[in-house]
Amino acid sequence: MARERYRERLERLREAVVAMGDLVYEQLDDGLTALFTGDLSLAREVIAGDRTVNHRAHEIENECLDLLALEQPLAGDLRIVVAAFKIVTDLERVGDLATNVAEYALTATASSTLPDVDFERISALALELLERSIEAFAAEDPSACFAVADRDDELDARCAGVAERVVRICIDLRVENIDSVASSTVEAGSVASQPMRDILADVSRTLVIVRDIERVGDHAVNVAARTLYALETSDELLF
Repeated sequence: MARERYRERLERLREAVVAMGDLVYEQLDDGLTALFTGDLSLAREVIAGDRTVNHRAHEIENECLDLLALEQPLAGDLRIVVAAFKIVTDLERVGDLATNVAEYALTATASSTLPDVDFERISALALELLERSIEAFAAEDPSACFAVADRDDELDARCAGVAERVVRICIDLRVENIDSVASSTVEAGSVASQPMRDILADVSRTLVIVRDIERVGDHAVNVAARTLYALETSDELLF
């Protein structure tokens, strides 16, 4: 009976990690939706929901510590418990990034704009990576872990491309503002009439958003790496 209860605890631990992953996925999805649609009510829900994410993480970490102290798992079981403990840390940090994104939506002003770049694609990729990493852990699938790492390379490249485009837009707008002021033909309400301070604030905000989206991919790779190590004692994705 003791052994059976122990196996049940391990399974509940796995289920709790997957459930937390699903919660964090929803948080990130809602945070991005709030940012791109300007839904301030949804943004506030995401920010409030971070308490639940933190609470879940604390509960799972305590369960891992209890299992380590009371059950003293060995070999594969030990790796699963340690992996769960570390995966929860990455998931909690993704929850923080979801909160960041929601806060960007709240702090945007009426004049704030996001440059015309492919935000939807990089956001979808980040969500896909997070989902795949959670599925790899749930299914105990080593090949899925490698697939997450491969897709992260695409996310990194796309984020770098977006950042480069944003910088080019900033340079072009600065030149346009200088030329317009020099010729005194600035029309009220035009992009060129927007103070450079506001333009730079929008660009800075955009670059921070891109950075946070890229970090989601990094945490997803961490989840996949911890899973792979637990399954095969392979540290190929850890470095």
